[in-house]
Amino acid sequence: MPGPLEGVKVVELGVWVAGPAAGGILADWGADVIKIEPLAGDPARTFQRMLGSDMPTNPVFEMDNRSKRSIAVDLATDAGLGIAKTLIADADVFVTNVRLAGLDRLGLDPDTLTAEHPRLIYAAITGFGLEGPDKDKAAYDIAAFWARSGIAHMLTPEGANPPFQRGGMGDHNAGLAGAAAISAALYNREKTGEGQLVSTSLFREGVFTLSFDLSVTVGWGLTLGVGSRETMHNPSTNNYVTGDGKRFWVVGLEADRHWPPLARVAGHPEWIDDPRWATAVDRAMNGQELIAELDRIFVTKSLAEWIEIFDTEPEFFWAPVNSPDDLLADPQFHASGALIEVPDGATTTTMIATPCDFHGTPWAARSLAPKLGEHTVEILESIGRAGEADTLAAAGAIGVHVPD
Repeated sequence: MPGPLEGVKVVELGVWVAGPAAGGILADWGADVIKIEPLAGDPARTFQRMLGSDMPTNPVFEMDNRSKRSIAVDLATDAGLGIAKTLIADADVFVTNVRLAGLDRLGLDPDTLTAEHPRLIYAAITGFGLEGPDKDKAAYDIAAFWARSGIAHMLTPEGANPPFQRGGMGDHNAGLAGAAAISAALYNREKTGEGQLVSTSLFREGVFTLSFDLSVTVGWGLTLGVGSRETMHNPSTNNYVTGDGKRFWVVGLEADRHWPPLARVAGHPEWIDDPRWATAVDRAMNGQELIAELDRIFVTKSLAEWIEIFDTEPEFFWAPVNSPDDLLADPQFHASGALIEVPDGATTTTMIATPCDFHGTPWAARSLAPKLGEHTVEILESIGRAGEADTLAAAGAIGVHVPD
């Protein structure tokens, strides 16, 4: 089945990850997403070279751009800009993470397009939002989502260097938020007939991700401490290492409920009533001693041996700290629907799925990410201009993919 957004036409003017991620989610859900690219292509196409120049594919680009159609257009030319505006005029959604100051110069800004096309959903994904002194400031997610929002600070123990973010974490959060906002706006349009501007930003996504901590700061004026495994007040919420070097996390958030199962799996049921650790306060006061005891115990067996013991306690909540290789071997990873098969012309290519399923209108990926300008002529044909392709290409207004 084609997915819940079948029949929705999306024009994407996106670069790198956040904008294309929003478009990619909508494409997974069945929308027809036309990706407008500069003649040099979305710079995310360079990930293939950046991450491994000898590799034959570009899995990072594929992740956010499968099932789309690509048209290569030079928006600096009148003809190219005219093509883009024609496509947008017939679209349900325009999604972009290009800086709005630049789009304003082209007449592709929210005020202009929503005035010209009242039913259009204009989705803007920015670095820092639509207002304020930094509204036009460039930002990657490492800057706006990771560093400036406070996330990196709150993951850095005192005196240590901040950890590095994994690629695209903020971008994919913002893309998912953008897709949600677009979906809500489409629903509202069904009731009112009116489109609207919707927006999210990498900065706001970072703030929302850190909102557990920030709610305490805003509400109480306090800053929560940065955790250290050796000094956790609740040893039932901590990570430990097994004899074969595997790490696992115990998730006993309800201190009194989850302490007895931990004591039993550790082989010391008598600890449940031990005056040093009998209550949550006792365990907090004597946590370093208890954590050290648990460290000595957990290194005596392999993770596989501990799993057999953990399985005897239904109230013992835990999870392995998986590496990517561990994850690929995890049966739940496969059962959860985290992988999909994408048609590649010959067979299929395995990729990571976007994280939402629709059990009444299930989606399926339709194709690999397009080659740069792969659908330029096809898209021109859809607006009655296929016969101009050679002339437009010669003038530098469009780019047309030439198969190898």
